[in-house]
Amino acid sequence: MSNKNEGAKLANPESRDGFKSKWGFIIACIGSAVGMANIWRFPYMVATYGGMTFLLPYFLFVLLIGASGVMEEFSLGRWGGAGPVGSFGKAMEERTGKKTAGEVIGALPVIGSMGLAIGYSVVMGWIFKYTKMSFSGELFALGQDMDKIGAAFGAAAPETGTLGEGVSMMVSNGIFGVGNGFWIIVAIVVSVIIMAMGVAGGIEKACKVMIPLLFALFLVMAVYIATLPGASEGYKFIFSLDPHGLLDWKLWIYAFGQAFFSLSVAGNGSVIYGSYLGKDVEISSSARNVAFFDTLAALVAMFVIIPAMATSGGELSTAGPGLMFVALPGVFNGMGGMGRFVGIFFFVAVLFAGTTSIINLYETPVAFLQEQFKLKRLPSVIIIHVIGLVVALLIQPWTSQWMDMVSIYICPFGAALAGIMFFWVLKKKTALDAVNEGARKEIGGWFHPFGKYVYVPLCIVALIAGAALGGIG
Repeated sequence: MSNKNEGAKLANPESRDGFKSKWGFIIACIGSAVGMANIWRFPYMVATYGGMTFLLPYFLFVLLIGASGVMEEFSLGRWGGAGPVGSFGKAMEERTGKKTAGEVIGALPVIGSMGLAIGYSVVMGWIFKYTKMSFSGELFALGQDMDKIGAAFGAAAPETGTLGEGVSMMVSNGIFGVGNGFWIIVAIVVSVIIMAMGVAGGIEKACKVMIPLLFALFLVMAVYIATLPGASEGYKFIFSLDPHGLLDWKLWIYAFGQAFFSLSVAGNGSVIYGSYLGKDVEISSSARNVAFFDTLAALVAMFVIIPAMATSGGELSTAGPGLMFVALPGVFNGMGGMGRFVGIFFFVAVLFAGTTSIINLYETPVAFLQEQFKLKRLPSVIIIHVIGLVVALLIQPWTSQWMDMVSIYICPFGAALAGIMFFWVLKKKTALDAVNEGARKEIGGWFHPFGKYVYVPLCIVALIAGAALGGIG
């Protein structure tokens, strides 16, 4: 493929927006995949299951899912020229002559994407607030007093046991009387501004700036932390291998779950981004690049967080918001004056990771309104974000449970449905033609049976294991 062709506009129908270049598409997909799972869960899983003992099976599952699920979702979206509703409907129409059932089924991944976007809006509010606190010095001023650091996050993220209690708390106290409402609005406004400018003019351009800066910031932090006393213990741990640990079945389940959710196969974001991809772009190489750079982002975050924890003599004993907003600020503040700058770099990098993820999550429901109701992009963006804002403000005290509900049940089910549509419903020749379109070398004969008999069942495993274990990714 010549450079001239690669630079051509990649939108499929002439009336549809799309990515301007192959690398614009890849960077946007990297942005959608690089999120909180890479930063607040991956280092914890590596610490819990022993360095290379966890990394080896993780790398294996990244290869398997990247070579099946990621390629399948890109191909399905490009072949269907639409998001999950349109693409599922077209697949069902090819098989049965009627598309209604496929369109109804395709609504589930759209709901999943919207659900995750709402939860992410709350998380992004926390990130925007902590980015501001890192610049102002408020975060550094907390020092290493873990009670104060924990109280600061508790004020931004109140918790209740049930959704009803959470909504009642928000309503009775006034939306801005408790929680982090102002910064959630800031996060929503940023997402609206980027998305209103379109796929090429907004999403692609934003990701081209944010993703390289994200990697640069994490690399700078990794280099600095490597110079600190005690960091070497973190590296020793990362490269340690316990052969007996590989016999632990939970290790394999969690390594699979980490790869599965990190690569964002859920039947929504990768499908809609694939629908904006040109016919002349090779799916297999794009999927490889996305899997590689998503994994690289997780590794760079690991090389920052685990050695940083080692410098303080502490253990990486928590994941999720507790790691990012409580444990790590205490570690950074213990680094002296430079710790303030490390905190700034860290939260800016996390801000970029979260922003590029949230615009991908909101893109699927936005595209749904455009495709199904023929709305213009700006009103579609505004409608979806207003809904997202209202719900995000109300669920603040129940955010963790909300995210668990969507990620444990809806996302793997959406991935399974997309896999079924591509590998089982679509005719084999149609599916292979879709994945091979634009390829310099056709994919091997292994691809279709592997996707049909291995990848789709693995999606079901992700659903069942997640439900049984309370989440695996």
